[in-house]
Formats: sequence, structure tokens, C-alpha cells
Amino acid sequence: MKWLAILFSLLIILIIVLADMGSLPQFLQVWNDFPYGDKAGHFILYGILTLLIDLALFRSLPKRSLKWVAITSGLILSLLIGLEEFSQQFFANRTFSLNDLAASYLGVIFFSWLALRIRKNGRS
Repeated sequence: MKWLAILFSLLIILIIVLADMGSLPQFLQVWNDFPYGDKAGHFILYGILTLLIDLALFRSLPKRSLKWVAITSGLILSLLIGLEEFSQQFFANRTFSLNDLAASYLGVIFFSWLALRIRKNGRS
């Protein structure tokens, strides 16, 4: 699970760098053609990242409270996501959006809850 979380993190970093450079592949740009597709992308990508990180941390920190782990990792991810969204103001190809930020944060919250449910039911 740890390696999957690391690889997915690297994928998101690659997407961010390509977007900052204005070089996103067409298959990723197509999300913008759908109404709220960009928001769905934020929700899903950051949500999956949250899920993978939470499940990896649950295994790595078995003596810690699951809620404490999920909240702490969610807050750290939210800070990093906020910094990344804020940084878009400094790139010609990007636009800061509170709606994108909200969609990202909702993904973190929902998938943190999902990670807790998965762990509680013993499926991680």
C-alpha cells in the first residue's frame, strides 16, 4: 500500500508540473470539456491520494488512533493542496479557484471517511 501511495503521489506531482507548463496531455484536458469535470478531477485525484495515504499510514502506525491518523494526514494534505492551488496565481497557464480548492478538500474529507470505514470493516 505504501508504494502505491508513493506512485500515486508522483503521478499527481507530474500532472501538476505538466499543468503548470501548459503541457497537459489531451486525455487529461478533456476533463475540462465536461461541466464541472475539473472539479470532479480534483475530488477524485486528491481523494484517491488521501485514501491510499490513510490506508498506508493505518498499517504503518497500528498503535495510533485511526481517527487521529486520518485527521492529521488530511490536514497535512489539505495544507499542501492549498499551497499548490495558491501557487497557480504565479503561472500563466493556471488559474487559482476556490471551487477547485473546495472540491479537493471535499475529496480529502470523503475519502478519509472511506478509509476509516474500510479499516473498521477489516478490508485494508
